[in-house]
Parts: sequence; structure tokens; C-alpha cells
Amino acid sequence: MRCIALCLATAFFGISAGSAFAQQVGEVGVDWFGNDIIVEAIKDPKVDGVTCHVSYFDRGVVDRLQKGNWFEDPSDSAISCEQTGPITIRDIEFGQGGEEVFKQGISLIWKKQVVNRIYDKANQTLIYLSHSRQVQDGSAKMAISTVPLYGQEVVWTNGKPQ
Repeated sequence: MRCIALCLATAFFGISAGSAFAQQVGEVGVDWFGNDIIVEAIKDPKVDGVTCHVSYFDRGVVDRLQKGNWFEDPSDSAISCEQTGPITIRDIEFGQGGEEVFKQGISLIWKKQVVNRIYDKANQTLIYLSHSRQVQDGSAKMAISTVPLYGQEVVWTNGKPQ
């Protein structure tokens, strides 16, 4: 069911250019109704050497039949990001809103699961925020992970911000 919704949403709106690609690395069944927790690895497209693992709930067909709301998964997600190699930072955004690293549809059309990267200059840290974006009734469900740069040999292709 997830694939059908994601494929339709992608066909209507596409995935944003420059967005990272998620590779599924795990799938854990949580009940007899076909509900699963999906775990995906996401490499930051502008920061080499950082990988985020995001998990989220994927509703099964039986759950969708029982509860209605056919075309939507819950907004819950978890994220953990780590240094997985030498860090090279290319042209990233430095504003408080950060930059969208990854997005995928979790409903047929309107609801997206998003990962934003924010650079905390004062603490030399990359912050990764996983949340859902909706047209209305935004969700307060979010998760955060940080990758410290302090003491690391980081290559800044456009020079380290001052």
C-alpha cells in the first residue's frame, strides 16, 4: 500500500531536486494486521560522511480497512544521524530554517515526511530534524539528531563560515 501511495504522490508532485535518496535497511512487523516499522538510511546529498537512519510507521491493508483513512500513514518518526566517513561540506544553507535534505509522501497527496538540516555555527554542529509537513493541521510530532563537527577534520568546499 505504501508503494502505491508514494508512487502516486511522486507522479503528481515529484520528489524535489537535490533531495537525498532513502534506502530501506529494515522492516519490523509490529502486529497481525500488517503494520510495520520501516527503517531507511539517508545520506545527506551536500554533506559527505553523514548518514541518517529514519524510522516511521507503515500502516497495513487490514488497519486501513478497519480504521478508514486509506491514503495516509501516521506522522510519527525517529531519526539518528552519525558520522560514517570523512566529512566534506559543500554549499549548504546557513539560515535558521536550514535546508530540506529529504522528503517523501506519507499520504496520497498532501502529507510529507521531511528531514531538514540546520547548521548551528556557535556549537559547530549539524542538526537533523525529522517532521511531517501538511497543508493544514500540522503535526507537532518530530525527532532530532545532531552531528558534532568540533574536533573533526571537516573539509568545507566553499570555506568554513565565519
